[in-house]
Amino acid sequence: MPRTLQGSLFDCPDEGRAGEAVPGALDGVRRTQLGAGAWVDVLPAWLTGADALFERLVTRVPWRADRRPMYDRVVDVPRLQRFYDEDEPLPDPALDAARAALSTRYATELGEPFRTVGLCWYRDGNDSVAWHGDTIGRGARFDTMVAIVSVGAPRGLALRPRGGGAAVRYQLGHGDLLVMGGSCQRTWEHAVPKTRRPVGPRISIQFRPRGVR
Repeated sequence: MPRTLQGSLFDCPDEGRAGEAVPGALDGVRRTQLGAGAWVDVLPAWLTGADALFERLVTRVPWRADRRPMYDRVVDVPRLQRFYDEDEPLPDPALDAARAALSTRYATELGEPFRTVGLCWYRDGNDSVAWHGDTIGRGARFDTMVAIVSVGAPRGLALRPRGGGAAVRYQLGHGDLLVMGGSCQRTWEHAVPKTRRPVGPRISIQFRPRGVR
């Protein structure tokens, strides 16, 4: 069973907006150049009210427990998932607001809006995602962006150069924003490793342009 979420003392919406999840300004985003044309933008606690949003998503989203072939057997995907294509209504207005704010901020650089939304629920330290890049579609050939907003308890996300090398690690939760841009999906990989440490549940909200998975 997933551990209970311990809320952040700093995740407090403005008075009169209790329960709302509100994207903040993006002026304070900090960019790190990773090399080979890849970069990462990070802005802690971008989304206020993130803990309440986590609780709503847990109950509103029709989560899927998928299975996949691996070698000579079929195994459970170690996380719950749900993908919303660009024509599907999103499960909470906060996701619409976040997508609109990110599209406005990155419109010039990306050249198009964010359209799809993917959700992954990491229930505890046994849930994970292996090293990969979002290279199904245009991300395999062209520069693009994938924006991730994390709600729930902090969890490690690691990036490393494709082919091996030293990893860069971030602890993301409670409304933190991370944007992978440039050649990141082609030249770097990212993962959420398993951990034996006691960790709370986290939902990763991924915003992507059309044709990137």
